[in-house]
Amino acid sequence: MKIICIGKNYQKHIAELNDEKPSEPMFFLKPDSAILLKKMPFFIPSFSNEVHYEVEVIVKIQKVGKHISSKFAHKYYSELGLGIDFTARDVQRDCKEKGLPWEKSKAFDGSALIGEFVAKESLGDVQDINFSLIKNGENVQNGNTQDMLWCIDELIAYVSQFLTLKKGDVLFTGTPAGVGAVAENDTFVGEMNGIKNFEVKIK
Repeated sequence: MKIICIGKNYQKHIAELNDEKPSEPMFFLKPDSAILLKKMPFFIPSFSNEVHYEVEVIVKIQKVGKHISSKFAHKYYSELGLGIDFTARDVQRDCKEKGLPWEKSKAFDGSALIGEFVAKESLGDVQDINFSLIKNGENVQNGNTQDMLWCIDELIAYVSQFLTLKKGDVLFTGTPAGVGAVAENDTFVGEMNGIKNFEVKIK
């Protein structure tokens, strides 16, 4: 399976990182070894002093597709959920400054939390999903999929121009504003349309 992550898909998140709005979707990959095992805590890696949380709506691909038209993209997924793209921000910053690839800041072991997948039909309009991340009882990230620069179907169509999508692949669709650093003993809860989707502790 592939984990395909979309960057810079919410305008306010782009602004908080002082980045430029892209002219087309951008994406990067995480290996399957990045998946955080169910019910396991997230361990802060020794190589970073600034790991950030980024909550995102995620989509599970249900069949093989290549060069998918956006008008047919809805046929390629039937379940959505929430995830966290853990990012070693200090490592990423250093790589960017040196003009180097920054996979090691995004693709390290345990950097992809995948919550529970739920049926698309139970969520109503997939382009009007409210989601949030709660840190130690405080709401730190709030988003709605209608604020995406590129909607889910557009993302699937775009990525499929370059990569063959396969059953079981997971698409992270981008994070809204409010990202920040994790700390030992933090607890994070993700909610989608007000329903708890995951909980993870930081070690």
